[in-house]
Amino acid sequence: MEIIIADYSGFCGGVRRSVDLANKAIEENEISYSVGPLIHNPQLVSKLEGEGLKVFSKEEAEGIKNSTVLIRAHGESAKFKDKLIENGNELLDATCPVLMNIYKKIVEKEKEGYKVVIVGDKTHPEIIAMESFLNDGIIISDETEAKNIKGNGKLYVVSQTTNRLDYFYDIANKLKDNNDSVVIENTICKATENRQQAAKSLAKEVDCMIVAGGFNSSNTNKLYQVAGMYCKNVFRIETVKDLPLQKLSKFKKVGIIAGASTPDEIIEEVVSSMDEFTKEEFMNSLEDSLKK
Repeated sequence: MEIIIADYSGFCGGVRRSVDLANKAIEENEISYSVGPLIHNPQLVSKLEGEGLKVFSKEEAEGIKNSTVLIRAHGESAKFKDKLIENGNELLDATCPVLMNIYKKIVEKEKEGYKVVIVGDKTHPEIIAMESFLNDGIIISDETEAKNIKGNGKLYVVSQTTNRLDYFYDIANKLKDNNDSVVIENTICKATENRQQAAKSLAKEVDCMIVAGGFNSSNTNKLYQVAGMYCKNVFRIETVKDLPLQKLSKFKKVGIIAGASTPDEIIEEVVSSMDEFTKEEFMNSLEDSLKK
C-alpha cells in the first residue's frame, strides 16, 4: 500500500499560535482557564487539561476572578472579554488573527451604512463571536435564506473562515438578485483554501482518502466534503482507533489529509498503524503462500 500525506495537513498558523499560548499559560501560572475548548480537537484539549488548563463554559467563566484566562482560537465578543478584565483577570487572547481582521472589516462596513451578512453556521463559536461585533448583522447558511433577504440598499457579505469556496459564492451571489448593491468579500482563511485544494488534488490521484480531525471540527468536515467530490472511497476519522483497516487493505494507493486542529502525533499514529497493518498482511500472505 502506498500512503500519501496531503500538503498543508495538520496545524494552521492560528491553531499553532493558540496552542503555544496555552502552553505558556500552563507553564507560567498555577491555575489558568480556557473559555470553552481551545480548538476543535478533543484529544489535544484533553491533553492540555491533564497538564493543568481548566476548561470552563462561557457562563462559568463569568465568575472567574484574578486569574489567567485564555480566549480560544474561535474568539469571543468584545463585551465578554471586557467583563473578564473587569474581574481582574489577565487575558491571553488566542483568537485567530484572521478573525481579528474580519472583525475590523465588518465594523467599518457597518459604520459606512452597509448591512453585514455572514455566510456560516449560526451555532459555531466563530460566527457567534463575529456577529457580536455588529449592531444588526444577518447570518445565513443556505441559498433559500439568501433569497429571502430583499430590498436592502447596501450589503457587505463575508464568510466563515472554514467554508468551501464554492459554497460561499453560491450563497453570496444569490443576494444580488434582490438587493441593490452587494459587495462580496471572500474571508475564507487562506490556509483553509490551500488545504481544500490539496484535498481535491490528492483525492483525484488515490483509490481512497482518509480525512483526520475532530468530529466537531468545521474545517475537517469541509475537507471530507471536498474529498468526497473527487474520490469514491472516503473515510472520516478522529484518531487511529477509527481506522477501518480491513476495508483499507483492498486499496493500493491511500491519501491522508488532516484538519487544521489535528496534532502531528495523530497523523503519525495513523500512518504508523497503516504501515504495521500492511506489513502484517504481507507476512500472513507470504506464510499462506509458503504453506501451499
